[in-house]
Amino acid sequence: MNIATASSAGLPRAAPQARAMHQLLLQEFCMSLFKKILVPIDGSDTADKAMRMALDMARESLASVRFLHVFDHAPEFNGYALSGDLRSHAFDHAKNLLQNAMDAASALGVNADTQLINQPGQRLGENVADAVENWGADLVVVGSHGRRGLGRLLLGSGAEQVMRLSPVPVLMVRGA
Repeated sequence: MNIATASSAGLPRAAPQARAMHQLLLQEFCMSLFKKILVPIDGSDTADKAMRMALDMARESLASVRFLHVFDHAPEFNGYALSGDLRSHAFDHAKNLLQNAMDAASALGVNADTQLINQPGQRLGENVADAVENWGADLVVVGSHGRRGLGRLLLGSGAEQVMRLSPVPVLMVRGA
């Protein structure tokens, strides 16, 4: 098989078989890198974009995906108590997000599961780092809103927390 590439010296172009072999080797290399992909989701467009990218990666590399939703206790810590009905609605919403993610994984034939974290007093990045350690994830795929300036100061950057605290590589997917 001829695997030479074209050059100014007039070497022949790579044979189609060589390109196919290269693609196969690259795919096998990538498949060995990431077997467990953790995807924090919150229902935002950027999280949905990250979820789709993670599912595509998992489908190509035969990896497993865990969808993670961290229940937000921030209103309670800011002096706003959530009523029982509102808390129940928030948990139902979180379960629906996770179910929709599972449906998307199933439609693509990707092995997936979910985790809902309800840990008051712990930041998103800490929860994700703990989930990575507990599940043995190889990669985190997270959506980033790309906030800057006052928006970042007031709302913070969950993706940045995840990136700083994760013990494994983080793929940040930017919003539109």
